[in-house]
Amino acid sequence: MSSTSPLSALRHWLEASHLDGMIVPRADAWQSEYCAPYDEKLAWLTGFDGSAGVALVLKNKALLFVDGRYQVQARVQVNTDEVEIHHLHNEPLAEWLAENVESGTRIGFDALLMTNAEFEQLSATPCELVPLKASPFDTLWTDRPAAPAGLIREMPVEHSGERSADKRQRVAAVLAANNADYLAVTLPDNIAWLLNVRGADIPYSPVPLSFALLGRDGHVEWFVNDNKLSALPDGVRNAFTIAPQDTFIERCQQIAVGKRVMIDADSAPVALRFAVEPRGEIVWRTDPITLMKATKNPVELAGYRECHHRDGAAWVNFLAWLSREVPRREAAGKPLTELDAQAQQLAFRQQQPGFIEQSFATISASSSNAAMCHYHSSEASNKPIGHDHFYLNDSGGQFVNGTTDATRTLAWGNVDPQQRLHYTAVLRGFLSLITLQFPSGTQGHQLDAFARRPLWEMGLDYDHGTGHGVGHQLLIHENPHRIAKKVNPWPLVAGNIMTIEPGYYLGDSHGIRIENQVEIVESRPGFCKFASLTLIPIDLSQVELHLLSEQEKQWLDAYHRQVREALSPLVNSEAREWLVEATAPIGLDR
Repeated sequence: MSSTSPLSALRHWLEASHLDGMIVPRADAWQSEYCAPYDEKLAWLTGFDGSAGVALVLKNKALLFVDGRYQVQARVQVNTDEVEIHHLHNEPLAEWLAENVESGTRIGFDALLMTNAEFEQLSATPCELVPLKASPFDTLWTDRPAAPAGLIREMPVEHSGERSADKRQRVAAVLAANNADYLAVTLPDNIAWLLNVRGADIPYSPVPLSFALLGRDGHVEWFVNDNKLSALPDGVRNAFTIAPQDTFIERCQQIAVGKRVMIDADSAPVALRFAVEPRGEIVWRTDPITLMKATKNPVELAGYRECHHRDGAAWVNFLAWLSREVPRREAAGKPLTELDAQAQQLAFRQQQPGFIEQSFATISASSSNAAMCHYHSSEASNKPIGHDHFYLNDSGGQFVNGTTDATRTLAWGNVDPQQRLHYTAVLRGFLSLITLQFPSGTQGHQLDAFARRPLWEMGLDYDHGTGHGVGHQLLIHENPHRIAKKVNPWPLVAGNIMTIEPGYYLGDSHGIRIENQVEIVESRPGFCKFASLTLIPIDLSQVELHLLSEQEKQWLDAYHRQVREALSPLVNSEAREWLVEATAPIGLDR
């Protein structure tokens, strides 16, 4: 048995291929945030399994670029003697190459795994980018999992709220307005929305990994492997021309001659540009489906509201159970653990009508583990949950009529006074944003500072976004909307679904986050506000209540009254008393 490490195996392959290095992204051919095991190349190569990152492997050096969420995690998972850790945004790959690589250095890349936007940035560096004819992972990764083949199911119109044929005509009208002949659709969630289907290729993300071409007449060629289609009704299958997934690029070459093809520069693989550009013309534009999908119709919005009632009931059953079990188990000398908690939480969700699966891997993080924003518990890292420290839980569910995502940070007993101030600042930031009224069309980055101000006043900050879009029984992080420091040009309007989730994290100590999913609704002509979809009590036991304004206290009391009234009929009888106590007005016994 060979003891060659993945890194050294790749270096041997590069030498044999006359290459000086290779770019290995976390992404798959669809730029998925979460990948199927088959596409976890970066994890196989480096050990890092976070959702954002890219590696550069050179003859005598290897670098891993990850964003702020993963700076701690990467250093835990990766052998830092072999791999340098860099910041994805503060010291990006293109900048590093420009400053450190000699002209003519041959760097290999897979054209299906790199977007045109990334290709343009990297092409401006001194190195020579070399598209690979074959992937080294096909031969080097000997125990690679099989390619995903999850069955695709119909998303019925009673949940989607609009027929696929009508959606296709809406998109076709955009093609006509831009004098384009085809739209190349490469984002699986856009395909799922357009065709009214859902897939099972990626855990927690109900998308079909496939490609599509939409013509100006509204007809769709769907490039999807036939072994995924057996569960679809004939009426759905027959609405589209079906072709194997791996014929997509070749077909784009064929149809491109003398035609105008609309391509999304930020998400489509650059292989598409290479296929179309010599033969036809490219209309570079954000896939119009992305923005259409983000504004939910009345049926979708009603589905979100209903599933959040179900999810809220599961959460309350779980939190009531935690409040009993944490002290009981600790007193018995067998404290509850992170894994115990997340297993029980899933069991409560599974009791709810319409629940399908989790919407992402639960973050169940006790004490210092919560300092890793996207921490996932394992047998090796599993910490006990007890008194005098925070426990953070970030979880959600896929329901037949919507997707949920919420975070609560809890403590039993008393945490350190400084940590109480941190928790209070995060709560005040959360309240500052969720109570905001803003002009319709405001952009996410224009709202971000409202959630950070209480922390900034203490000289503190957090290195992740404040909120993201959420799909309708689709991706938990849905484009194009974000609330973050980074500029996001897309207007926020009524019908958008977002999260609000400020936090604070101190390495080796603690992590805090409070998150609600919200619907943007019109508040008055020309203005919008956030209406909370999430219905879960917020733990006030660690709040310095004297630092809250009367308005903040009033909002919390009104929110807790709403939670209590909505969920009392839905929770288990043993959870009802806990719910009443957890939602009591602030002036009462706190």
